[in-house]
Amino acid sequence: MAAQGARAPPLPGDGQATSRLLVNYQEPYRSQILDYLFKPNFGASLHILKVEIGGDGQSTDGTEPSHMHYENDENYFRGYEWWLMKEAKKRNPKIKLIGLPWTFPAWVGKGENWPYDYPDVTVYYIISWILGAKQYHDLDIDYVGIWNERAFSSKYIKLLRYTLDKHGLQQVRIIASDRLWEPISFVLLLDSELHGVVDVIGAHYPGTKTVPNAILTQKKLWSSEDYSTFNDEVGAGCWARILNQNYVNGNMTSTIAWNLVASYYEELPFGRCGLMTAQEPWSGYYRVEAPIWITAHTTQFTEPGWSYLQVDGHLEGGGSFVALTDGLGNLTIIIETMSHNHSQCIRPPLPHFSVSPQRATFYLKGSFYMVKTLQVWHSRLGFESAQSTFFQQLHPVKVWRGSFYLDLNVDEVYTLTTLKTGQKCICPDPPPSQPFPSNYKDDFNIRNPPFSEAPNFADQTGVFEYFINTSDPGDHVFTLRQVVVQRPITWSSDADQTISIIGNFQWENFTVTCDIYIEQPRDGGVFVAGRVDNGGIYVRSTKGVFFWVFADGTYRVTGDLVNRWNRKGVALSLLSILLHPRKLHNNLTPQQFNFQLYKNILMLRRDSSIYF
Repeated sequence: MAAQGARAPPLPGDGQATSRLLVNYQEPYRSQILDYLFKPNFGASLHILKVEIGGDGQSTDGTEPSHMHYENDENYFRGYEWWLMKEAKKRNPKIKLIGLPWTFPAWVGKGENWPYDYPDVTVYYIISWILGAKQYHDLDIDYVGIWNERAFSSKYIKLLRYTLDKHGLQQVRIIASDRLWEPISFVLLLDSELHGVVDVIGAHYPGTKTVPNAILTQKKLWSSEDYSTFNDEVGAGCWARILNQNYVNGNMTSTIAWNLVASYYEELPFGRCGLMTAQEPWSGYYRVEAPIWITAHTTQFTEPGWSYLQVDGHLEGGGSFVALTDGLGNLTIIIETMSHNHSQCIRPPLPHFSVSPQRATFYLKGSFYMVKTLQVWHSRLGFESAQSTFFQQLHPVKVWRGSFYLDLNVDEVYTLTTLKTGQKCICPDPPPSQPFPSNYKDDFNIRNPPFSEAPNFADQTGVFEYFINTSDPGDHVFTLRQVVVQRPITWSSDADQTISIIGNFQWENFTVTCDIYIEQPRDGGVFVAGRVDNGGIYVRSTKGVFFWVFADGTYRVTGDLVNRWNRKGVALSLLSILLHPRKLHNNLTPQQFNFQLYKNILMLRRDSSIYF
């Protein structure tokens, strides 16, 4: 353990509407959650925060609003990502910030579902986001990506670098292409100009492996999205294994977890695939899951800028270890012995391997030969056979003439370090878990809302924002308005209708009353739906009980979004609301609708009229 290797800025990220409910937590619980994620030497102590550059389209568990819905529209206070980045920086000023788009507003593509036909327009859009982060929030973006898990354009990447430099943003580095190792690695080897402007090759879910072309580029190699696994103990085992083996097997010096915190309705796609769970702002309940403490084994004892030592990190009895240094005499070693069945990630498939109890002897050479003592932190995943323990400090290990040994069992994580700064901080227990309130009301009557989105609404297609309707002389000055009227450049199969969800997937019998205002007098409309079975990237195929009302006074009841009735009566759940405005028409007045589901009976009222 003497040779110095690749730079190491690890861990992890956000995006895809997965922190939507976090902003709605009341204090002190919201700050406690943020401390567990970002505060140094407290919990996960994260080094990197990767956020979505909102583009008004569905990105997995919802839509995130764009800073530019339209070409002449700029607003750098929409959504929650600005707030999240500032909260992270407040706790850890050294944290690195990454921005990556999943979708783009329609105007970027000028009518096409493609962001590269007009690269100057797309560059202008992305640069505006980076400049807005600095101008309005004093946030310096460190890295920017191209287009999440979609094709890249060499012409666009080169123009992006040129324009970043032209605006004095030389410090912003480019990651490409947030998909697979190829074809980006091969293209970099062929195109010297492109090679000169890409700083990091980022691959998603690489299975701890890289490819020869990626290594030949001599670029930094990152697993720029990984994990995405249910956050129980198997998820913790997955995370422990790939944090080490992404470097041991694949020379990757950063691993970014999707997602940061499971703060979205659990029944949406990939429920509870975050490092911790915070999906009940109405109760204040949250859970510090096992992956938080697995993360701490690395992050509390390294920092961006530390270097991996070039050693064979495979243990003879199975498992792995990595060693890192700050170049100033400090040393951190992380060991994991995760078994196959207890460390399977959601993707890719994991080939079989064996791990057995073993005694591992380590030899320190060079300047580390003089180390006399190493601090020890330990976690054990017990699964069904034993009680789990997480991030416990043990007695220091004595180093004798540059060597020491450890007896390792299966499904353990050890950190051995010269640093004495590690801490396992525990906040008081949050309130008990509670389902979404059975009686819930929001009149959106707030003049200066802290966020653009109303609490607990999770947009699935389109964007709903607080809106002050000064033309209304009555009780509807303050409203929630759907503001996207053009289909964005999509990343997934967005619905044709704009949708926001709120409530409880377990609801079966309930009443919804809402005042709606249809702004398009000829083809506008609204629906309320209950017992809905899908959302997120699957929202287009949602089934449920849908009550549609149109501007011409007609109505319809269907079983899905394409006007089909599901005669089988699929078990359905969540509440969904849609508005479809175009331009403001003062000749229409708000109308009240009452939607009641009870067993097999649907009762609908419009103002005082009963439909059936």
